[in-house]
Amino acid sequence: MLNFLRSSKKANGPQSIYDQLGGEVAVRAIAERFYDVMESDPRAKDLLAIHPQPMHGIRQKFFEFLSGWFGGPALFERKYGHPRLRARHLPFTIDVKLRDQWLLCMYQVLDEQVSEPLLKMQLRSQFTQLAHHMINTG
Repeated sequence: MLNFLRSSKKANGPQSIYDQLGGEVAVRAIAERFYDVMESDPRAKDLLAIHPQPMHGIRQKFFEFLSGWFGGPALFERKYGHPRLRARHLPFTIDVKLRDQWLLCMYQVLDEQVSEPLLKMQLRSQFTQLAHHMINTG
C-alpha cells in the first residue's frame, strides 16, 4: 500500500502523488483543511476529543507524514523515524466510529481539494485502507 503512494517521479515515469497534488503547498493545504474540518464538524467530535490541544504540532506532523506518504520529501521519517502508524496510535482506543469520523473529515477534504477523479478515487481507497488498519478495538 505505501509503495504505491511512495513511488516518486522517475525519468519518463509516473509522477508521485505529491507532485500530482501540487507539491508542498497542496499537501500542506490538505493537512490543514483536515484539521479544520475535524474542529468544525460536530459529527467528528469524538475524534477531535482525542487530539491534543492546541493542534499546531499535530497539524505539522500530519503534513510531514503526508509529504513522505505521497512520495515527496520524507519529512516525518527524518524527524521521527519510521511512521509505525498503528503502533503510534495504540495508546488511543480506535474503533469503527472513530475510523468513520476520520474518514468523514478526509473524504470532505479530498472532495474539496482533489479535482482529478481518478486521483481522488485512488486516495479515497488508500485512506480507507489505512483508516481501517488503525482500528485497535472491537
